[in-house]
Amino acid sequence: MKIDRLLAMTVLLLNRGRVSAKELADRFEVSTKTIYRDMETLNQSGIPIVAHQGISGGFEIMEPYTMARQFLTLSEIEAIVAAVKGIHTAVDDRVFGTLLDKVKALLSRVDRLQMEQQGAGIVFDFNPWGQGPAARDKVNSLRQAIEHTSKVSFKYLNMNGTESERVVEPAALILKGYLWYLQAYCTLRSEFRVFRLSRIQELRVLEQSFVRKQAPSLEGYAWESNWSNANLQEMTFLFDSKVRHRVGDTFDPQQVTVQEDGSLQVKGPFTEDEWLYGMLLSYGEHVKVEEPIHVAEEMVNRAQKIMERYKKLDR
Repeated sequence: MKIDRLLAMTVLLLNRGRVSAKELADRFEVSTKTIYRDMETLNQSGIPIVAHQGISGGFEIMEPYTMARQFLTLSEIEAIVAAVKGIHTAVDDRVFGTLLDKVKALLSRVDRLQMEQQGAGIVFDFNPWGQGPAARDKVNSLRQAIEHTSKVSFKYLNMNGTESERVVEPAALILKGYLWYLQAYCTLRSEFRVFRLSRIQELRVLEQSFVRKQAPSLEGYAWESNWSNANLQEMTFLFDSKVRHRVGDTFDPQQVTVQEDGSLQVKGPFTEDEWLYGMLLSYGEHVKVEEPIHVAEEMVNRAQKIMERYKKLDR
């Protein structure tokens, strides 16, 4: 419908700034002539659209213009409330508490009553069960360091168990699933790196300040293979049916094949590192490495070392 397209265009222009007629036409699957007519319609309705000519031309909305509350549906405000509540569970900051109050203030008494009667359709909670205050304190310390452009130092334990001293210029905190990561410029490596917060020890916010550098974009931030020193290789594991629930929690469903006897075969590319062996050993006698052979042999070697530790037990 035209009204839906006009509203979507208004939101896009408010968020993006200047957008070309061709990009708008491609996005909304209409002709550029239709876009020009739509811009005229928006102007006539009171939305101050400005057209710019030239190579970098396009349409944009004049700076002071904002959208009123009426453009947000009750469902959309409920989604905002749920999201802000979720981040507030992981970050102890007044900003999010104040933001939550402001968003709720957009609701009328009737809307609030309706929300209470319907209950929470979705709940975000980024504070894992069983996690103590130490993790939250670490997040808050880093947020303050980012805000005040203060350098931080810490000991970092990488995935291979190697510990190193780091002094970094923190740029951003990333919450991926239930795990926190820090994007920072590492003075030791002279480049931006991503650090997992659970591996950061003895964190200290220093009195030294720094000038912000242009950090890589976090939009669509994805795992990069060069973050790991080891290469992926094809592996096959066989799990007993007793641990089916854990297999579902750990592996991609596309990697899992249920066998006739109920056991589960997991096949896919994995990195041979300490995390892999720790994960496999946590399954005890309920897993067998089928391929590659050297991984199976290493599992036997590690199991024998575990047995050696218990040989001297008093009987």
